[in-house]
Amino acid sequence: MSNNTTGKEPDKKLFGKTLEELTEVVSELNLPKFAAKQMADWLYKKGVTSVDEMTNISKRNRELVAEKFEVGLQSYAKVQTSTDGTKKYLFPTREGKYIETAMIPDKTRITVCVSSQVGCKMNCLFCMTGKQGFGGQLSAGEIVNQVMMIDEHDQVTNIVYMGMGEPFDNLDEVLKSIEILTSEWGYGMSPHRITVSTIGIIPALKRFLNESNCNLAISLHTPFDGEREKLMSIQKTYPIKEVISELRAFDFGRQRKLSFEYIVFGGLNDTPSHVKEIARLLNGIKCRLNLIRFHAVPGVDLPATNENRLQVFKDQLNQKGILTTTRASRGQDIYAACGLLSTKESGRATGNCPD
Repeated sequence: MSNNTTGKEPDKKLFGKTLEELTEVVSELNLPKFAAKQMADWLYKKGVTSVDEMTNISKRNRELVAEKFEVGLQSYAKVQTSTDGTKKYLFPTREGKYIETAMIPDKTRITVCVSSQVGCKMNCLFCMTGKQGFGGQLSAGEIVNQVMMIDEHDQVTNIVYMGMGEPFDNLDEVLKSIEILTSEWGYGMSPHRITVSTIGIIPALKRFLNESNCNLAISLHTPFDGEREKLMSIQKTYPIKEVISELRAFDFGRQRKLSFEYIVFGGLNDTPSHVKEIARLLNGIKCRLNLIRFHAVPGVDLPATNENRLQVFKDQLNQKGILTTTRASRGQDIYAACGLLSTKESGRATGNCPD
């Protein structure tokens, strides 16, 4: 089965190829070497949808390209808009499944949350995407496509890899997508406006830290080994203390940011003992701890915290010297929690729509 999820084989699509790969295309077709840069310019700066629009390439050469390749952009199938302005886009994949992309507007920013896989292998207890199972890897083109094919594509200021899937389980394509987004020949975004989230796959973590300059977010959710293993099975293979050890050994510099994501479950991971252990675990690390409210997921028996308890937990962490903020809940009226809307839509396609 191809890794591609939206039609033709990935190597037939120009969109999603790096400059090096476009140079290989040009060489294969015996075109002038400079045509690769021209193609990159048309694909990533001018946003063409067909080879024929690349008008500074001769008609004959465009015909040669079009015989073997297409641009390969994929339109979204559906969009829902929240009362707070958040949008969730659904892009179709194979076998009636969907991937989700969220557009989150703020006062001065438009953040896009992209998916990196169809479903997910990691099966974290609290995550709806994991309950879908794993449906395939997204190509670099399919990842970047989520940014460029939403209605707000020309207003995007920030990108977070926090949608469906575990980015470090598809690291080659994630890194390639980042290259396209940040390179001078691509979209030219600052890597410091891109954040990649992971549950902590250590070999991929090392590669990411050394091969990109993007921000990093680590899913923590509890500082205690036994509790974390119940929430996230990855803890058995890559314990959080070993992840933290790798982070301590790396120089993040002044601009690159490190954060920890922490979904708060009432009475489960928001006690004074958790405050004390988080402070011990993160002591001396320049980072931010983002608290996230838990919103119910079908079939998951985990408690939500209340606002008073959440505030006390936040205040206690800040008093311990851990810079702690609470992430605003967005788009709750449109199944904004990752995996909910795509599960519902896929259920419709198969006749097993969840309520």
